[in-house]
This record gives sequence, C-alpha cells and structure tokens, in this order.
Amino acid sequence: MPGTRILLVEDELPLLRLLERHLKRLGFEVDAHSQALLALTAFSAAPGRYDLVIADLGIPDMPGETLLTKMLTIKPDLLYLICSGSPFFVASLPVELRRQVVFLQKPFLPKMLSDAIEQLLARRSGGGH
Repeated sequence: MPGTRILLVEDELPLLRLLERHLKRLGFEVDAHSQALLALTAFSAAPGRYDLVIADLGIPDMPGETLLTKMLTIKPDLLYLICSGSPFFVASLPVELRRQVVFLQKPFLPKMLSDAIEQLLARRSGGGH
C-alpha cells in the first residue's frame, strides 16, 4: 500500500481533512479536493498518477455518478471507492465495472475504510473477488 496515490473527493471540509490525515497515516499519498470539478481537472491532467479514487456521491458541483462515469471513461481500469450517506448499489453498474468499484456507507469507522481500500487493491493485484 505505501506509494499508492489516492484522489480524495469530499465536500465536507472537516471530513475531508480527517480522511486525508487518516489516509496519510496509513502510508498513502493523498490529493484532496472539496469540489468534484477540481478533482476531475487534476485527474484528467494525469490519470496515471492515481491508483484509487475515494469520492462522496453528494458533492454539490457534480453528481457523484457523473464524476465516476467521467473518470472511468478516462481510465477504464480505475479503482473507485464510493463513500456516501446516500445508498448506492454497485450492482447497478455495468458488469465489467463492478470489480473495481466498492461502496462504503457513511458513517463508517476508520478500519472499515482501510478494509475497503485493501479489498480494492487486492482486486487490482488479482486477489479478492
């Protein structure tokens, strides 16, 4: 996991800062954004730089599903962790995308976040299901 770069998108600034600190303590490199459009701009400029996106669904400047779709269009093998208080069903995604997207319902414990990240990264390396 060290050296893994995460793009974090969360509009609630206290939560954004808390998640950013937690992820850095776990050894991740983190680029944190409170606006989806700014996150998408950073991602579009260097999609190969990011191993994983962690994003809320309820970001005011762009629907979370739109952000997900745009990022997956740019980088089809992108790992994506949706963290939201609103329900989301990974089964609603096209079958070919389901292995690389995980949903984590807010509120969650830090251990639940690190477990979800490990699950996604294991899928990338061929393990997990």
